[in-house]
Amino acid sequence: MSYLFSIILKIIDFFYQKKIIKFFKNTSNLKYDVIIDVGAHKGETILNFVKNFKIKNIYSFEASSKTYEDLKININKIRKKYKETNIEIFNTGIGNSKEQKIFNELPDSNSSTFNLIDQNSSYFKRKSKILSFFFKKNFIIKKNFVTQIKLSEFIEQKNIKNINILKIDTEGYELEVIKGLDKDIQLVEFIYFEHHYDNMIKKNYKFSDIHDFLLTNGFKRVFKIKMPLRKSFDYIYEKKTV
Repeated sequence: MSYLFSIILKIIDFFYQKKIIKFFKNTSNLKYDVIIDVGAHKGETILNFVKNFKIKNIYSFEASSKTYEDLKININKIRKKYKETNIEIFNTGIGNSKEQKIFNELPDSNSSTFNLIDQNSSYFKRKSKILSFFFKKNFIIKKNFVTQIKLSEFIEQKNIKNINILKIDTEGYELEVIKGLDKDIQLVEFIYFEHHYDNMIKKNYKFSDIHDFLLTNGFKRVFKIKMPLRKSFDYIYEKKTV
């Protein structure tokens, strides 16, 4: 049943992701030097982008060690087909500090997060009931320690001078990732991120906090789309040109 659940999600997300790819194609830039993918999951975003654009470098981060094993397998297949793209993956969390942090892993790996989960929330109870049906097991949250770094440190280490797209899917941890850029936020052309409006994830910020932070740093919102069957939206912000 877990396989059936994955197939259902893939079908739903296929048509949804096409709209995001269409947006980037309409920017008239089909070649990218650097894409940073925070919250790689099993490589879905990487595959979507290498299929549709010419990309020189992709640096991708996945905090979950279990999901990272699936990511490695998928990336090896992608590398064989898209040899012109340098793809580097890291089993590391990204945030606004360098430390060891507790990472909450859920049976639905798409929902794993550094944030606390409100197990008494209506959204969690509804989701656990649905997923328990597919996975045929209790909806248990596992806690593991994960190494977290700041993107500013990684950018300095790799001597990156420009980031075409920063994609963030970290289940309510997006603002921490963005703040971890420090002054290097000025190197980013597009920031593409997901934001949850459900009451399951205990975030220490609201969407307006991300919006205001990005406006203050010279970005403007250029795209918004609601994710199917979820209380979440994807947003794209673009660095304003003078």
